Amino acid sequence: MKPEFLKTDKKESWKSWWFSTLMNWYTMYFGTGGKIVFWAADSTKVHLRLRLNMWTYNYVGTIFGGSMFSASDPFYMVMLFRSLGSSFVVWDKSASIKFKKPARTTLFAKLEMTHQVLEEFKVRVKVHGHTTHDFLIQWMDNAGGVVHAEMQRHCYIADKEFYQKKKGETQSAKLEFKIGNK
Repeated sequence: MKPEFLKTDKKESWKSWWFSTLMNWYTMYFGTGGKIVFWAADSTKVHLRLRLNMWTYNYVGTIFGGSMFSASDPFYMVMLFRSLGSSFVVWDKSASIKFKKPARTTLFAKLEMTHQVLEEFKVRVKVHGHTTHDFLIQWMDNAGGVVHAEMQRHCYIADKEFYQKKKGETQSAKLEFKIGNK
């Protein structure tokens, strides 16, 4: 049963349910011990669960910090990519984690974006060609009151043409540097 703080007015479509099911069985994600328990049809909300089990416990019997980190790793990037569409390039640029309290019970994370925020990204990309944004992920206990870890995920969003041009200029500069320094 889902905790009360994970209740949402969003709906999960057959397509989003199928995607999350495939992600849950994807070897690299399965190995984290995490599980996607909800993926909104419009990819603006994702709920995750992380249990204390043989895959996730550490030397002192609490949930391994690497499990918390990896179980929430790809989601904002994937949510952005699925929400914005194929004319955008999205990358994770960096991430950090702060541990607040050892976790000895099942944890949950609620990842959300609004359509207003997505529209703001589109405007910033239209004006500047690219933008970045920091997302906060909190791993909480079942009651939703105790935060056990917080992660900052720094994402890069760009217009595909802008990105290709910038990538071409960067690679050209690297090639010129290598040729000049033989």
